Amino acid sequence: MATDTASVSTGTVLGYARVSTGRQSLDQQVDALTVVGVDTAGIYSDKLSGTSTRERRPGFAALLDYAREGDAIVVVGIDRLGRNAAEVMTTIRELGGRGIVLRSLRAGIDSSTAAGRMVAGVLASVAELELGKERRAARDARRARRQSIGRPKALDDSEAATAQWMHASGELASSVASALGVSRATIYRVLAGQSG
Repeated sequence: MATDTASVSTGTVLGYARVSTGRQSLDQQVDALTVVGVDTAGIYSDKLSGTSTRERRPGFAALLDYAREGDAIVVVGIDRLGRNAAEVMTTIRELGGRGIVLRSLRAGIDSSTAAGRMVAGVLASVAELELGKERRAARDARRARRQSIGRPKALDDSEAATAQWMHASGELASSVASALGVSRATIYRVLAGQSG
């Protein structure tokens, strides 16, 4: 049974609808949002084709820019917030951190209630575990291909040799850092024999 979403919100009630391709229609989601009290003027939407970055989701980016603490964002399903679990849960966590209520009609999640916050928290924790598994798998794949893991070096071997030569010639570490466009800490690591 649908509840009147607008009657329980302390701020503006906003909606978000998303479909995966330009051929799909947003009508069903928009209708479901208006039935529970979301004004059509407050519904943001996107039609995507194979991408999930916020830059490619202008409707979602505009919604996040507009939403303020105390507002509520209503979606038909939480899967509308992203194309994978990690992205969805990152969004749930971000909204919670900003004091924005999230309501999912299909899942019955309402983060303005203790039970809703608990469910959202569990989902966020599951997503963190999934993201950790994805990162480990990516790291293992890079290791199997003998590719570097972690942050790339600030200075390659040639630049590190230049830094050592400049310092040995009497240049201060700050001058060497400035000339090579890196921090003094990087120069100190190179001079100490650590990787840049």
